[in-house]
Amino acid sequence: MVYLRKQLESGVKMLVASNWQDYELIDASNGEKLERWGKYILLRPDPTIIWDNGNLLDKYKDNIDAIYHRSSKGGGYWENLRKLPSNWTVNYKDLTFNVKQMGFKHTGIFPEQAANWDYMIKKISNANRPIKVLNLFGYTGCASVACLNAKSSVTHVDSSKGMIEVCKENVRLSHLEDKPIRYLVDDVVKFVKREIRRGNKYDAIIMDPPSYGRGANKEVWDIEKDLSNLVTLCLSILSDKPLFFIINSYTTSITHTTLKNLLITTVLKKYPGKITADEIGLKIKNSDLILPCGIYGRWESYD
Repeated sequence: MVYLRKQLESGVKMLVASNWQDYELIDASNGEKLERWGKYILLRPDPTIIWDNGNLLDKYKDNIDAIYHRSSKGGGYWENLRKLPSNWTVNYKDLTFNVKQMGFKHTGIFPEQAANWDYMIKKISNANRPIKVLNLFGYTGCASVACLNAKSSVTHVDSSKGMIEVCKENVRLSHLEDKPIRYLVDDVVKFVKREIRRGNKYDAIIMDPPSYGRGANKEVWDIEKDLSNLVTLCLSILSDKPLFFIINSYTTSITHTTLKNLLITTVLKKYPGKITADEIGLKIKNSDLILPCGIYGRWESYD
């Protein structure tokens, strides 16, 4: 098929989130990254940072507000060097999100995903038709907020009730609570199977699957065993004229070429379009380096 041959000959493109004002990756060295979230400076571990650019704690000791210490037994804890609020907000363009010192070093936001938010907003806004978006493994809902802002309707699915509540708060903070969004605490595979039986269709699907996880009723998820089946199931709930299908991953055993191959053998077989897949990253302010933060694979319709 011509469109498949063109796709196999096309290159890939690393996404770099470069439009933040309230966030910056200041420096990275020896398994740690120094970030500014609004007016607060956090030092967090990152195992992908294997290069030596000096001791960040020594270099920035007068500026750091909090440090996340990893435990040798798993997990870790936050040490606040100054008094911090329990949560605060940051803006990305006209979107507003909650930041919180969460467990396992997280803050509730993956800032590199702003590159995907920009893409989604542009693609939806240029569609010139109503767009229904399904966000699976939706987490705190930053992508859902971006799609709502672009005037799509959104179905947001996550197995954690707590994450659903944070998503609702992010929607409220961005003044989008009157927009069409459904929140569902559910196992994503079971939800998709029910949507197939109901005959519901979506124009765009986003998924950010964890390496391992448990659904709302303790269903076990393993990305290496279950991702291909989930993507195949999702083909049955795509509309006749889908807009995009995006998979994000932070699983080290999955490469961007793996995601590309998966999309070629599933979505592209049914819907002509184009696929891009590569790393997604952040520019490091105090160097010429880019920090790779994960991978993405994207099928999209021809413009």
